[in-house]
Amino acid sequence: MPPARFEPLALEILTLKKQLNAVILAHNYQVGEIQDVADYVGDSLGLAQQAAKTSADVIVFCGVHFMAETAKILNPNKIVVLPDKDAGCSLEESCPADKLAALQATNPNFWTIAYINCSAAVKALCDVIVTSGNAEKIVNAAPKNKDLLFVPDENLGQWVMDQTGRSMTLWRGNCYAHVEFRREALLQMRAKFPQAKVVVHPEALREVRELADAICSTEKMITYCQTSPAKQFVIVTESGIIHRMQKECPGKAFICAPVFDVMKLPSDNCRCSECKYMKLNTLEKVRDCMKHLAPRIELPESILKRARLPIERMLEISARPLVHAG
Repeated sequence: MPPARFEPLALEILTLKKQLNAVILAHNYQVGEIQDVADYVGDSLGLAQQAAKTSADVIVFCGVHFMAETAKILNPNKIVVLPDKDAGCSLEESCPADKLAALQATNPNFWTIAYINCSAAVKALCDVIVTSGNAEKIVNAAPKNKDLLFVPDENLGQWVMDQTGRSMTLWRGNCYAHVEFRREALLQMRAKFPQAKVVVHPEALREVRELADAICSTEKMITYCQTSPAKQFVIVTESGIIHRMQKECPGKAFICAPVFDVMKLPSDNCRCSECKYMKLNTLEKVRDCMKHLAPRIELPESILKRARLPIERMLEISARPLVHAG
């Protein structure tokens, strides 16, 4: 159950959920009280999978705009609401559809792979979608005779190239919340907590990834921390995930990696990385969007149809068993 001070509001949300036949999906970066009332909490891949199979009439998507759009693409006849209409994404903003189309026109052999952190209009231009949890698998499955174009996160794309050996043209975009982490600050954390395992999201800079004990999506971070014999972890991603880690990994300690300030000096250890867009959603806004069924996600029919194809391709490839060579 949610903490006592949120209980009346949480109960109101649960009542609305039953009345609407709604499902509440929440990303790992949402505030703890939203995670506590959600039916499912996970990463982008898990949320897309849940959206694809839900029988609910209303999807309450507690995340950012591109995630709610993905749910709408997979459920064109369902109502999809987002608690705050301004919950956007720096990665999505870095890759406008018209500029992507212009780049694609320079090479008819491009096969475009889009990280899910992009707009529906961009998804409609792409061949397949990936998440940080399945990008390596999907790039390995990409046609060998195509020139791969990876958008919009250059750091994730760089990491995937390292893992797969596949050459890709990378769009120059990044997540502002992940590039705040720097090598010097992480070295200080290693010195301060020598027994801790360092767990890094692949959207981080290479200089940070090089210091990691594990590089993985948020969902795989949870699994890693559950199964590792270590008792202490430095977590290098958005701080919202700590709430779920503490719930699902009892007896273990989680430390947010500090970020750098604009002067390129280490901040104090209390300054964790927070996505300002993810934190726009609140429990009150969840209640209000359910009461009014707004803000509602609506997309043109042409975008709905075309953007569905690369998402379905992602889900199909993700469901394939891993084939190990040798």
